[in-house]
Amino acid sequence: MTRFNEYNSLFFVINLFMLCSAVRSDLNADFYKQTCPDLLKIVRKEVKDALKIEMRMAASLLRLHFVDCFVNGCDASILLDGSNSEKFATPNLNSVRGFQVVDAVKSAVESACSGVVSCADILALIARDSVLLSGGPTWKVLLGRRDGLVPNQRGANLAIPSQYDTLDTIISKFANVGLNVTDVVSLSGAHTIGRARCATFSKRLWNFFNTGGPDSTMEKDMLSDLQHVCLVNGDGNKTTALDRNSNDLFDNHYYQNLLDGKGLLYSDQILFNGGDDETKSVVDNYRRKPKLFFDDFIKSMIKMGNIGPVTGSSGQIRKNCRVIN
Repeated sequence: MTRFNEYNSLFFVINLFMLCSAVRSDLNADFYKQTCPDLLKIVRKEVKDALKIEMRMAASLLRLHFVDCFVNGCDASILLDGSNSEKFATPNLNSVRGFQVVDAVKSAVESACSGVVSCADILALIARDSVLLSGGPTWKVLLGRRDGLVPNQRGANLAIPSQYDTLDTIISKFANVGLNVTDVVSLSGAHTIGRARCATFSKRLWNFFNTGGPDSTMEKDMLSDLQHVCLVNGDGNKTTALDRNSNDLFDNHYYQNLLDGKGLLYSDQILFNGGDDETKSVVDNYRRKPKLFFDDFIKSMIKMGNIGPVTGSSGQIRKNCRVIN
C-alpha cells in the first residue's frame, strides 16, 4: 500500500487548492490586541474553570481543534449543528465533546467584545490552554481566523484518521492537509491525556481483525486489566486512560508506553509496531527527549492551526458557534 493510497487520492485533489494557504497564512498572535485586549485572560479563566470540574475535558477540547482543522481547514465547522453536522461523522460520533465549554467561552468573550472574536480562534486558544493547564508546553497562538459557513460531514468521514486505520492511511490523511510524518507522531502525543471508550479499542482485546484472539502486540498485564473493564458484548461507553499510568499529565510517557506495548488504540501502537522505521525512530526519540517532543508538538500545533484558515472578508464571526448568523 502506498502512502497516498487510492482511498485518499480524490480527497487530496479536491482539497489541494483550499489548503494551500497553510503555507502562507495571514494569522498573527496580536490580531485582537486592540479589539479584544483581554481575550487571552478570558479564555484561560473559562478553560481553567472547566478543568476544575473535569480534567478529562482538556483532551476533549484539544481534540475539537484537531478534528476541525482536518475538515475544511480551521474554520470551526465542527461546532455547527444540523443534519450535515460533522459531529455525526463516523470518526466523531460519540467521540467529540466539550461543546458546552466552547459555548461558555464564547459567551464570556462576547460579553467583553461582541462580534469580534471567531469561534475558530477560540478553538485554537482553548486547545493551547488545555495543554498548558495539563502540565504541557505553551506557545503563541496565531489568530485572525474567521468562521466557515458550511459543515462537511462527508469530508469528515474521509479526512479524519480513525483508530483502526493502517499507518499508511494515517500518514496519507495527514499529508493531505500538509502535515508530515513527524507531525503524525508529535500530534499523536496528545493522547498523553484523556480517556477512550471501550468501543474504540475492544476489538484488540477479543477479536483482533477477525483472528478470534487479542492483539499480540498488547502487553499482557494491560490486556488482562482491560478485558476485565471491557467485557465481550459489554458496555462500549466505559472508558479508560489513553496513557496508562499517566492519564492527566501532558508529558512524554505516552511514547514509553508504545515501546512497552501499552498503547491503548491500535492507531497509537502502530506508530511503533507498524513497520515504518521513521515513525518508530521518532517515537523512540520522543521517549528519550521530552523537550524534543514538546518543541515538535508546538511546531505541529501551529502548523495544524494554519491549515486553510478563513481570513479577510470571507466567512463570518459567528455570534453563536453552533449556527450561522
